[in-house]
Order: sequence, then structure tokens, then C-alpha cells
Amino acid sequence: MYYGNIKNCDIADGIGVRVSLFVSGCTNHCENCFQPETWDFCYGKPFTEETEEALLKMLRPAFIHGLTLLGGEPFEPENQRALLPFVRRVREELPDKTIWAYSGFTLEELQTPGAHAHCEVTAELLAQLDVLVDGRFVEALKDISLLFRGSSNQRLIDMKRTLAAQQVVLWEPEVV
Repeated sequence: MYYGNIKNCDIADGIGVRVSLFVSGCTNHCENCFQPETWDFCYGKPFTEETEEALLKMLRPAFIHGLTLLGGEPFEPENQRALLPFVRRVREELPDKTIWAYSGFTLEELQTPGAHAHCEVTAELLAQLDVLVDGRFVEALKDISLLFRGSSNQRLIDMKRTLAAQQVVLWEPEVV
């Protein structure tokens, strides 16, 4: 797997201050994608053990709320297979951090055997997430006022509650 960018101290892609990993490779090719260069599966740099160590170091400070996976497309099957061992490490070593992922595929597509994005590790990767932002960016539904998403068809899914209820439960920010 390759990645196009890593953002430390990202505040745009989930709650709190986050470390964001932008993986390379995407077959969705959404119209007006904000980074079409990441469609190429070989764009950027290889995701190596050194990359993992650097990400874990960035995630360790107490002010970092968690990890966000974006792209490109984290749920392309080859990316899922590379990300799952890393996400397991994050859960084991930093259990208080949240994990968010953005996907152009819907949760239903990800959970459907035989669908392009469904593979042998999809269920486990989904179970590692706190929030899944799903659905392709649709230019005609673009709305810059939406929280953590670009178009109104996209959903913020609370994955822990969704898997427990076996139906989609939308994520809502905590009111303080």
C-alpha cells in the first residue's frame, strides 16, 4: 500500500485533534474529488514499518484524540489488508484513541459479499472503527455547512452502536 499524505494535528477530519493518513488508490473517481492524485494506487510513498512507527509516535500525545483514515480509499481491498494490522496495533497500544475512516463506499456495500469493496478482512476492519463516514462525494449534494463530510448523502455512522444494533446508528457529537 502507498499513502499520499500524513497530517499531524488535523482538526478537519473528525472530533478533536487527529492524525490523518491519506492512503493511495481509489476506484470510485468521484466527480470533483478534492485529491484525484490519490486515485493512483502507487501515488506517494510506500506504507512501511517505519511509517507505522512514525504514526504511532504522532498518536501518543494526550492532546491527540485519534486516527483518521482517508484517501484515496481506505476500503479498497488491498488497502484494507494493509491497514488492518496497523489499526489492530493502534487499538492495542493506544486503546483510548478513536479511529475514524472515510469511505466512498456505503456501509451496505462494504458489508455485501461479492461487492467490490468487500473482502475477507472488511468485517474486522469495520469493527475496529468508532466512526465511518460513508458514501461517495456527490457534487450536486455538496454542502459546506455539514459536519465532517462534503455532501448530504454521506453519513456519519457510529460503528460500535451500529454493529451492536445490527442496523445503522448515526453518530452524533456530544453536547457539552
